[in-house]
Parts: sequence; structure tokens; C-alpha cells
Amino acid sequence: MKQLRVFALMAILSFAVGAFAQGGMAAKPGSSAKQAQTASEPATIASVVDREVSAYEKNVVGVAEAMPEDKYNFTPNSLNIKGAVYGNVRTFAELVKHTATANYRFWSMLTGEKMPANIKGPNGPDELKSKAEIVKFLKDSFEVGHRAAKSLTAQNALEELPFFRGTQPRLFIATFTVIHAADEYGQMVEYLRMNGIVPPASRGRM
Repeated sequence: MKQLRVFALMAILSFAVGAFAQGGMAAKPGSSAKQAQTASEPATIASVVDREVSAYEKNVVGVAEAMPEDKYNFTPNSLNIKGAVYGNVRTFAELVKHTATANYRFWSMLTGEKMPANIKGPNGPDELKSKAEIVKFLKDSFEVGHRAAKSLTAQNALEELPFFRGTQPRLFIATFTVIHAADEYGQMVEYLRMNGIVPPASRGRM
């Protein structure tokens, strides 16, 4: 029964990643050989989750790099949109740091790594101010995600770990973190568009 549950989860993950790939992610020049090699290798829980991590790493890092540094403190509240309620939303910089902080917090549960000592709250280290510092913090958090994905096996994927007020399987925690990054990515995309910037993932479709 446990093996059946793992197989079902693997099938769902494989379908989701495949659908994402068909949704318009352009292949890089010279990547066909690598893709062929990847296609010939049998999929594992670790490899499928790692593909998910990579997909949203590309998206989130892409928008973080696309936003000009002088817009990192932007919030929609500055637009004074009539009837809008944006008074307490995060700045763009806080969105990026919050995403990275969640990546560290959740994926480190799977790797057993310690959280960075300078993370004191949900929006990450206060001392990170520049775009370069914040983007590096984000990229480093996704490295933890790759290690977390690679730690998953058919034997431990359904092992329950403490998570919020209960427990969840390792596989759930790994993919939940990707979903959280996707949620924050959606907000970052809106911030870019409000500043006249087309998100990198959408530029090939114009």
C-alpha cells in the first residue's frame, strides 16, 4: 500500500512537471543532447521534485533579477489606486526575502541543515538591502531546495516530519515549498507589470 501511494504521487508529480514544460518553457540552444540524456534516465522521486525546484528557481530568480534596484522598495500602495487595499503588503524586496526565508525554513527540515543565523523573522535578514545581496540570498535558498529534493527516496518520501501544528510526509514538504514559491512568484510578477516590466518567463510569448 505504501509503495502504491509513492507511485501515485510520482505519477502526479511527473504529470505536473510535464504540463509545466509544455506550457511554453523555451529550450535553450544546445540543450537537446542534455534533454535526450535526461529522457533516457529513469525518473525518480528525487529527480522529479528537483525538476520542480529548478522550474520555479528559474522563474523567481528571473523576476528578482529583472526588477531594477531602485524599484526594490516598490509596493502597489504607492500607485494610489482608488478602492485598493495595499497598505500592509510587502515591498518587492520583502517578497523576495520572504520567499527565500520560507525555502530555507521548509527545505532545511529535509536536509537537516541549520537555518542561517541572520534569519530572525518571516522576511529574512534586515541587513540585506542591496539587490545583489537579496538575489544571492534567494539563489542560495534554492540550493537548499536541490539538496532537499535529492534527499528523497522511495523509502523515505512518506516519512512523517513535524510541520506546522502536525506532521506531513517529506514529499509533501518538498513540493509544498515549491507551491509557496509559485504563490510569491505570482505577486512578484504583478509588481513587475505595474512598473512596465514584462516577466522574463513571458517574453518569449510576445
